[in-house]
Amino acid sequence: MGTENQNPAASVEAGSIDPVDRVIRYHIQTKHHFNRYARSLGYLDWVNQPDPFRRFEGALLIPLPLLKPDEEPLSPPYQAIYKGAAVSSQPMNVRTLSRFFEFALALSAWKKAGESEWALRSNPSSGNLHPTEGYVILPTCDGLNLTPGLYHYAPKEHGLELRAEFPGDPIARLLAPFPSGAFLFGLTSVHWREAWKYGERAFRYCNHDVGHAIGSARIATATLGWNMVLLDGTDQNTLAMLLGTDRKEDFGQAEPEHPDCLAVMWPAETARGEELGVSGGKNEMPLHLDVAIVKELTGGIWHGKANRLSREHGVHWDVIDEVAVASWKPGIEEGLIPFQPPHVSAHPVPLTSHEPTAGQIIRQRRSAVAFDGKTSISASTLFQMMQRVMFRAERSQLERPVPWDVWPYDPAIHLMIFIHRVDGLSPGLYFLVRDNRKLSFLQQAMNPELSWTIPPGCPDGLPLYWLLEGDARRLAAQVSCHQDIAGDSAFSFGMVAEFEGTLRQRGAWWYPRMFWEAGLLGQVLYLEAEAAGVRATGIGCFFDDAVHEIVEIKSMALQSLYHFTIGGPVEDRRLQTLLPYHHLQRRSS
Repeated sequence: MGTENQNPAASVEAGSIDPVDRVIRYHIQTKHHFNRYARSLGYLDWVNQPDPFRRFEGALLIPLPLLKPDEEPLSPPYQAIYKGAAVSSQPMNVRTLSRFFEFALALSAWKKAGESEWALRSNPSSGNLHPTEGYVILPTCDGLNLTPGLYHYAPKEHGLELRAEFPGDPIARLLAPFPSGAFLFGLTSVHWREAWKYGERAFRYCNHDVGHAIGSARIATATLGWNMVLLDGTDQNTLAMLLGTDRKEDFGQAEPEHPDCLAVMWPAETARGEELGVSGGKNEMPLHLDVAIVKELTGGIWHGKANRLSREHGVHWDVIDEVAVASWKPGIEEGLIPFQPPHVSAHPVPLTSHEPTAGQIIRQRRSAVAFDGKTSISASTLFQMMQRVMFRAERSQLERPVPWDVWPYDPAIHLMIFIHRVDGLSPGLYFLVRDNRKLSFLQQAMNPELSWTIPPGCPDGLPLYWLLEGDARRLAAQVSCHQDIAGDSAFSFGMVAEFEGTLRQRGAWWYPRMFWEAGLLGQVLYLEAEAAGVRATGIGCFFDDAVHEIVEIKSMALQSLYHFTIGGPVEDRRLQTLLPYHHLQRRSS
């Protein structure tokens, strides 16, 4: 995409159309319909396919150790990561940082067909295009022999590129309001990587991928006994400054990066008793950064120039720039969240011989390309998956289950579920209300004749409802752009967002966050599917309004944002699978 739009805030203020109206206009414009798809190039311009790996020429690359699964730090049992006190907290050092990136953003395998090879990653991406880039801001740390500063993660090399040197004292002051041992993690998007294939709908998909990456990062921290919270009170100008995306001199003719979000992470063992260093000793922590300190930091020494990802761009999708401008977060929110030092386990939960580790599940996660149309799952497995995506909105943020403790908002996404092959449940249409307080609102936004019946065997407190009975396989495939994977699975679903009211109340900047929440949901279900012995895949292509018509959603109060499907995978045996870092086998750990 173009480089002219590095600071959209001024454009938002100068625009003649209200930002909320602009993002709604974008959303309507980019809907797929039975007789018309959202605009894209219409073919794949292979000559200009973007490089999937961003590098900064001239920046020092520090390789991270390539750790084997049986090397320290060892991964806990998969189920243990959802029980925070069950995972012992690991200290911050180069090995734990390496394991974090391995599980969050690293390569998980290479696929080979003939002479072609392509990489898969721990964080999924629509079309395997990977628009998401990761950064860390590291302070002086006894366990890390690294210069304090901003680092870009290079997944192909499994290393950190030093983008900027930050003086140790300002970083310490920036992190002072947070638990000791804290560091920062940021995500950006290269919109062009998605727009190359998907055209104007790419902004949606980039933000799905941000949500998946938030999820993969939170799960990665959970395997280490670390905590993570989005610092979403930070305004986007500050985020751009801190991550260096506003530095035109470092991008030149290269594709720009859109600053998306920032999180704080910290080892749980450093957050106990008198070691707690939050908000001057108070049991609260902010969700924003001190802008003055960020400005002081970013006046330091910067390194590296971004590589150009495509030789030519062909069509420039102005509508993506426009919605990025309209959804830019202009101001700081200075709220605090309660912080209670967690109980930290002194000993890890023992691993039984039949129980998979979190690392096994993360490494084996794949997106299914086809389902067998036969595999079923038990109702108890479905109920377990639905329990895992429940938000527990009645709890304070840091008391919510992983990964929902990362998310500083109440849930805005609910699930419309097409059940095909679930033993113990009749085929039909079901609905999971992820916040019971919204039940009446959801019922009023849909067909009043829907039954809203609790299905047999449903656990107490799980707000799963049976709406319509019948074989929904063909319908699920039809509304998912005629893709068989939606009907050949055990079940599929659409993620339905509380849409216009949320935007009017919170602001246009919340539009990307709806897709982040959807992607975060998808990441949980990807791992849950693997743990259940099946497989999942996200579906970004669906006929928006045709989905709404199924339950007679007639307004913008609710909108479907993402589809997902889970079932028995059909493996493509023509493809060869290679180890993720076979190209770096000589590197010592």
